[in-house]
Amino acid sequence: MAATKTSNTGSAWRTTVTPIAALILLALVWGRDLAPALVGVVALVLIAAVLVAVHHAEVVAHRVGEPLGSLILAVAVTVIEVGLILSLMISGGPDTAGLARDTVFAAVMITCNGIVGLCLVVGALRHGIVAFNAEGSSGALATVVALATLCLVLPSVTTSSLGPTFSGSQLAFAAIVSLALYSVYVFVQTVRHRDYFLPVPAEDEPPTEGEVEVHLPPPSTRAALLSLVLLTISLVAVVGLAKTVSPAIESGVTAIGAPLSAVGVAIALVVLLPETLAAVRAATRDRLQTSYNLALGSALASIGLTIPVIAVAMIWLPGPLVLGLNPTEMVLLALSALVGTLTVVAGRATVLQGAVHLLIFLSFLFTAVTP
Repeated sequence: MAATKTSNTGSAWRTTVTPIAALILLALVWGRDLAPALVGVVALVLIAAVLVAVHHAEVVAHRVGEPLGSLILAVAVTVIEVGLILSLMISGGPDTAGLARDTVFAAVMITCNGIVGLCLVVGALRHGIVAFNAEGSSGALATVVALATLCLVLPSVTTSSLGPTFSGSQLAFAAIVSLALYSVYVFVQTVRHRDYFLPVPAEDEPPTEGEVEVHLPPPSTRAALLSLVLLTISLVAVVGLAKTVSPAIESGVTAIGAPLSAVGVAIALVVLLPETLAAVRAATRDRLQTSYNLALGSALASIGLTIPVIAVAMIWLPGPLVLGLNPTEMVLLALSALVGTLTVVAGRATVLQGAVHLLIFLSFLFTAVTP
């Protein structure tokens, strides 16, 4: 008992100190050119902050319950992601005109294929066949596809402005539609049809040894509020540290001859790490609906919140806002929509569906580096 108490105390100390230490490191390295050794230190602290962010997100989620708990992490990460995009667009000049598009599209591909595929594979390998609510997951996927098409495909075919861009009125309309659809999704998920987004109950069968799920009592309100504050600090540190190492990422991208759009992919991969880890943890517990809530909710938040904020920011930002995808990216988006629909419509999946999603994700990564 004493050993357990000491372990819990040590864990609480790490989860409290790590976000503060990461924030202090961010203040020390912000705006500086990092030496290779310092880049390694920042990367290690960045990973530690990601792991701590997952812990505090799970504490808050346990307190408020599903599906609102999954929504908290998705919105928190996306709000800070928007700040990162804006800061890079302000400091990067004309070369960053397509950064919002690259980051949002990368977030859609990472969540709908990378996270979903990984969770399906992990869950199916552990439990055989995984189950989730087709009603909630299909509705969320339909909203993702609609938003991605309206905001990322439509600019490539409209004629009111040159290039893959929206005119001012078109951008305003896309922002309103994005915010409206996201608001309806949140209402449906948390109020109107909340039961569609709850984990599917396990079948009535005796659990095998070592797989009994222990239902711990929810944390106190004070503990949940503390975790919410530390979660916010962790996410700020994660995105801020990611920005400080972005020059090293850009140098690496240039060294391998990849296009600058790969920078947006790298940023999205780092920012979505907390949600990825939380979703995989849920999959190991046979709670695939929670994994879907995290993945598709993050994709929706990435589009539904990013586009309106960027649209408002373009009043002050110089230069065009490139939103339209190229033909290769449109093909990948269409394939993701088709495969995603076939996966969720049955409400059950095996390792095969997960493997298909992962291969689409790997194809996206490959074409991002070698277009």
